[in-house]
Amino acid sequence: MYRPFRRRPLATVALPLFALVFIAGAVAQETAPAPTAPQTDTAPAAPQAETAPAAAPDPAAVVATIAGEPVTEADLALAEGELGQQFAQLPPEQRRAAALSAVIEIRLLAAQAVEKGLDKDTDFQRRSAFLQERALHSELVDKEIADKVTDEEIRARYDKQISETPPVNEVKARHILVKTEAEALDIIKQLDGGAKFEDLASQHTTDPSGKTTGGDLGYFGPGQMVPEFETAAFALDIGTYTKAPVQSQFGFHVIKVEDKRAQQPPAFEQVRDQVRSVVFREKYFALVKQIRDSATVEIADPELKKAIDQMDAQ
Repeated sequence: MYRPFRRRPLATVALPLFALVFIAGAVAQETAPAPTAPQTDTAPAAPQAETAPAAAPDPAAVVATIAGEPVTEADLALAEGELGQQFAQLPPEQRRAAALSAVIEIRLLAAQAVEKGLDKDTDFQRRSAFLQERALHSELVDKEIADKVTDEEIRARYDKQISETPPVNEVKARHILVKTEAEALDIIKQLDGGAKFEDLASQHTTDPSGKTTGGDLGYFGPGQMVPEFETAAFALDIGTYTKAPVQSQFGFHVIKVEDKRAQQPPAFEQVRDQVRSVVFREKYFALVKQIRDSATVEIADPELKKAIDQMDAQ
C-alpha cells in the first residue's frame, strides 16, 4: 500500500552500486523488415515424446547460394543474432527460414546498391566506417573484458563493498497520522492513559494501510521517510512513543518504535548480477583510460574540449 509520507517505497536494501549503462552491445544495423511467416488456423498438435536435442549444425555447412556466393550456417546464426528483435514474434521453428530470407534480401539489395554506385557515396562510407569501428569496439570489449570477468573477481568486489559500507541501523515502527495537532495530542493522552497503540491507529489514522495493520510500517532505514518523521523515529527508545506530535507535510504523526537492528546487507546471490556489472564497468573504464592516456587526442573546439574534460573528471 502506498504511504505518502515515505520518500520511496520500502524495498530490500541493495548495495549502493552505480547506475549502469551496458557498453558492449551488438551493433545496430538498419535493414528491411524481416519477412513474417503466414499464419494459419490449425488445431494444436498432439503432444509428442521428448527427443534428444539435435546436434549443432556445422558453421561452415552451405545452406544456399546467392549469385554463386555461399550462405552458411554461420551466416544464418549471425542474421538471427543481429535481427533477433524482428524475429521475436515468430515461432522458433520459423526463425531459421526467416533468417535465410533476410540474408537473401540483404545480399540482393546490397548488390543492387553497389551496381548503382551507392557504396561510393561519401555519407555512406562515413557511416560504414563508423559502424565497423563500433563493431570492433564491441568485439574488443567482449573479448578483453566481458569474457574475462571471473566469479572470484565478482565475489571479491562484493566483499570489498560490504567491508567499506558503514553499518546502518533501521527501526521497526508504527504510526498514527491525523490532520490536526489537537487530534494528535488527544491520541497521546489516550496512550498515556493505557490505550493500545494498534487500536488507536485502526480507529484514527488517515493512512489507509494503517487502519488494517495497526499503523505498522515494518523496518525502515535512513532516507526512507521524510526528515521530520525519520528524526523523531530514530530518537525513540524501543517500546516508547512520541510525547509530542510530529508535524510533516502530510499532517501530524504519533510514532511508536518497536525494534531496532543493524541493517543486513543483501546476500551475494541476490546482487551478483549488479556486482558483475560494476566489475565490468570498472574494467571497461580502466581499459579506456589506459588506451586514451597513450593516445594523441586533440580537440579543436574549446567549448567541446571543456565539456569533454568535465565528463572525464566525473
